[in-house]
Amino acid sequence: MSRISVRGFAVASATAVTTVGAVVGVASGSPQHAANGTTEAAAGDATLLADIPAGQQAQVQASSLAQQATAQADAASATAKKSAEEAARKAAAKSAVDKQQAAEKAAKDAKERKEAASRSATRDASSFSTQSSYTTAQVQAIARQMVPADQFQCFSNIVSHESGWNYRAVNASSGAYGLFQALPGSKMSSAGADWQTNPATQIKWGLSYMDGRYDSPCGAWSFWQANHWY
Repeated sequence: MSRISVRGFAVASATAVTTVGAVVGVASGSPQHAANGTTEAAAGDATLLADIPAGQQAQVQASSLAQQATAQADAASATAKKSAEEAARKAAAKSAVDKQQAAEKAAKDAKERKEAASRSATRDASSFSTQSSYTTAQVQAIARQMVPADQFQCFSNIVSHESGWNYRAVNASSGAYGLFQALPGSKMSSAGADWQTNPATQIKWGLSYMDGRYDSPCGAWSFWQANHWY
């Protein structure tokens, strides 16, 4: 209840009490001055009531309640709007993260499919018939069938720098041997007992070495370019 409406009620109550007292005093034969005093008090109170007529007090209360309700509704609307904006921001952020993760997964899957296709297109060293000797062109042809197509150029760059595609190349000072100048050369026996005479066996070993240490021949070539060894 507002200050004005409370005042109105207080004044109305005082007036009612004073008026009743005046009536009672007259009925009991009280002195006239008492009645006059009561009448004056009533008149004073009536002047106060003139500020807000008794008939309008309910309207004042209703207006005050309406204002409070409007303020509360505005506050609730602002809160709801803020909550909706925050929820929308979080949803947008989550959607962006989900899209990024989906794109990364799609790229990874595509890469794996490409690598699988490259591997399936290659041949193993054991699928080549052995010869007493091989020309450089023959060694390169074998390599093209064993190394994934997208890695062949990097693979070729390393072999060209290390041995010039000579599968019998020997480093006179260190004893490094073969296409990849393995040191010692005997480590290539892990790919086959004929490592000294079969370029396919050497290529199998070299490809496994590059994949295992550098993830791929192109990874090995990047390291070689920076260090001139691998």
